[in-house]
Amino acid sequence: MAMVVAVVKVDMQLRRWLQLTLHQDTDSCEPCPSNGECNDGKLECLDGYQKHGNLCVEDGDINESARKTVETVERHLCGEYAQFLCSGTGSIWVHDDDLWNYFVPVGNVKEDNALYNYTKQKAFDTMDKVLEMRFNSHGMKEFKCPDLLVEHYKPYACRFSQWITENILVVLPIGAMLVGCTILFWNVRRKLRMSRRVEELYNKVCEILEENALTSKSVNGECEPWVVASRLRDHLLLPRERKDPLLWKKVEELVQEDSRVDRYPKLVKGESKVVWEWQVEGSLSASKMMTKRDASKTMVNGNMDLNCQQRPTLKAGQWCYSPWNPNFDTASSLNSDSLVYITMAEA
Repeated sequence: MAMVVAVVKVDMQLRRWLQLTLHQDTDSCEPCPSNGECNDGKLECLDGYQKHGNLCVEDGDINESARKTVETVERHLCGEYAQFLCSGTGSIWVHDDDLWNYFVPVGNVKEDNALYNYTKQKAFDTMDKVLEMRFNSHGMKEFKCPDLLVEHYKPYACRFSQWITENILVVLPIGAMLVGCTILFWNVRRKLRMSRRVEELYNKVCEILEENALTSKSVNGECEPWVVASRLRDHLLLPRERKDPLLWKKVEELVQEDSRVDRYPKLVKGESKVVWEWQVEGSLSASKMMTKRDASKTMVNGNMDLNCQQRPTLKAGQWCYSPWNPNFDTASSLNSDSLVYITMAEA
């Protein structure tokens, strides 16, 4: 009986000692952090994580390397696919082993260290989410750029040509309408410009013919009252305008409709010419006459009246009145500056 009591006391003391020991060990240990393992009382982080104090933090070089690798692979796959869609050349599906030619090492991540495989796996996990993936007949992974993503890698010229092809039924009528409107606009503009120019030339013709008629009367018929139409045309038209026969034809039509102007053939220096003659006595306003006089001041002093140049019957020593002389003024009397002296050589 005494022996039993002694055994019970020893057992109770042993339990108390164990409880005190366990309580002391629990107070001295810390919980193991995530992504880490405790071996022989030391903290060891898993692959891809670095120890920072009592924590295991993911290695930034791994994330950066995986991100740049995915971006490079995406750029390559989408560029190849865009080239195939635009020109028919290039690849669509690419084997996963071929993608590692675009691996981008960053910091501690190298192809010959332990972090390489972890980075590779992390990049594959990202590519599975970003790119399209399939298994070929040999059970190998292949990747392709998604159709929505490849649109951002197409050149602008390719996008435009594909848009035209897809909307050809809408583009053709609109294009034809725009071309037609442009042609119509330029034709209307050209006709308006020609109409203004024809009216301007017609007014000048009437002024010259009327002035010539007044001049021939003021010098007692020494100068002919008519003007050769072809010489008047060459005098008024610019060199580039002479290449357009329609312009002067419109002027001739207006002259033909004008009852104040006679048109008839006449033999000039042995050649048959069409001449124009003003039949109504001067009705030019004073303002027009002043404008004509100011404009004639810019002409070369050697220019003579068309009528005086074509008149072959003047004799040496005679004077011919020239309305294009810078000093010409119908309101003033005749003077020596308004006359052109015909020398013996000119006769």
